[in-house]
Amino acid sequence: MHVSFYGATREVTGSFHTVTMNSDVILLDCGLFQGRRKEAEAKNRVLSVDPQVLTNVVLSHAHIDHSGRLPLLTGAGFNGRIFCTRATAHACEYLLKDSAKIQEGDASYLNYKTAKHFLAKLKSGNGKKKISKDDLKDIKELLKSGPHRLKTEAIEKLLRENQLEIVSPLYTMDGAEECLDYFNGVPYELPVTIGKDLTCTFYEAGHILGSAMSVMQHKRGDETKTVMYSGDVGRFNKPIIQDPTLDFAEEHRDIDLMIMESTYGNRFHDPVIDMKPLLKKALTETFDRGGSVIIPSFSYGRTQELSYYLHELYLAGEVPRRPVYVDSPLATNITHVFGEHPETFDEETHATFLEKGINPFSFEQLKFVQSVEESMALNRDTRSHIVLAGSGMCEGGRVLHHLRHKIHDERNTVLIVGYMGENTFGRLLQKKGEAYAAGGRQGVPPSVRFYNKEYPLKARVVTLGGFSAHGDRNELTRVLKESNLRIKKIALVHGEEKQSMSFAEYLRGEGFDVVVPYHGQSVSV
Repeated sequence: MHVSFYGATREVTGSFHTVTMNSDVILLDCGLFQGRRKEAEAKNRVLSVDPQVLTNVVLSHAHIDHSGRLPLLTGAGFNGRIFCTRATAHACEYLLKDSAKIQEGDASYLNYKTAKHFLAKLKSGNGKKKISKDDLKDIKELLKSGPHRLKTEAIEKLLRENQLEIVSPLYTMDGAEECLDYFNGVPYELPVTIGKDLTCTFYEAGHILGSAMSVMQHKRGDETKTVMYSGDVGRFNKPIIQDPTLDFAEEHRDIDLMIMESTYGNRFHDPVIDMKPLLKKALTETFDRGGSVIIPSFSYGRTQELSYYLHELYLAGEVPRRPVYVDSPLATNITHVFGEHPETFDEETHATFLEKGINPFSFEQLKFVQSVEESMALNRDTRSHIVLAGSGMCEGGRVLHHLRHKIHDERNTVLIVGYMGENTFGRLLQKKGEAYAAGGRQGVPPSVRFYNKEYPLKARVVTLGGFSAHGDRNELTRVLKESNLRIKKIALVHGEEKQSMSFAEYLRGEGFDVVVPYHGQSVSV
């Protein structure tokens, strides 16, 4: 048995690994790489393995950095099945289509901006004179049908004729819908055949609804080889979903190779119990300034967790009950997914909400924004409110439009509640905002560039790390040491090099045999 590592190796996002046993090749995740646009584009369009040689896919969970390239795979000759938990399969019905929609929308918008800039430059005589309002109106009428609909064909024709860059989506909505036919949802702890003499069993990973640690076992005669893939490991004692599994079936306890994430392998989160007071503080201070709170948030998992906490704070009267807007059509659908899988909820959620007949993800002040028109109206709303919008790393989606209208105002707060991958726009905001705060917010505020324009970052940027859905070093170690697993070797993935190397050194000190693979490296089992 050979395990090869092609994605999320010494970096985060883009998970993509293979397990090869005789004639079977199993792909573990097929994630989207997130980072600088051109670099991400180059990485995402090239699959490291020919889809036609793959037997099946094992998907750890639905987050796009683990599932987001599956439509590329199924559109390029893949003939197998995608195995995952039932909740993950259910969530992917919405997440993959939403990913395609965002990509199509962002590509169209960027092409529009390029075309608009080009025409404006022509009208101004290459910048020699100021463009008039009438000329600008003519340009918009040429490129748009009404205030919101772009003339996509006309825009692309203009770009082609003038040899300008055309941004195209990675895949379309049709491609995402076709991909869904390949999914097989499987209950936790039920072995399923994924190859010749090869089975896979899912255990709760505690990361998001439906996330799983996958145990792949090859049995032939008296010989058994077992590989475990952690996917993303969650935190203990968080609300809504159950904790990561520590009790594994006897036949799955001897692990020849553990492929483990290391996102926070060198970091320690704030205790989960402290998150509500910290959230309360950030909200109260912003509302006292008359500002609004913009929260870049993954629609699956983080949005529901924040809604849960806000619901508790509002019920207890601990913060002013300002409107809470979830500006992502995906979030409504994902909330339905949560509602249809209560078997995955923890005891606290049952006791606090369900047993009292209360929906944890619904309260008077919570509003779901559906249309583009509603979202644009919210952009211009100057009254204090909270917005949860995607994407979680600020790489696209509606959150960028909220930031475009809010980051220039020092009354507002950008609340970072999750991991921001290296070279993502979210990481840039985080770094510049924190540096400005460390300097006492004196002098000229830093600027950030997106959508082809510079914006002053006057809004406060606050990070609440304890909301992370990833376990920190202590929690990752707890899975390794407090579970009933007997692990021979560990391969660390899904972590920036510094995090992975530090965690590897620590684990070696704890007696584990650890490797941090490079891209393309293989490990024999």
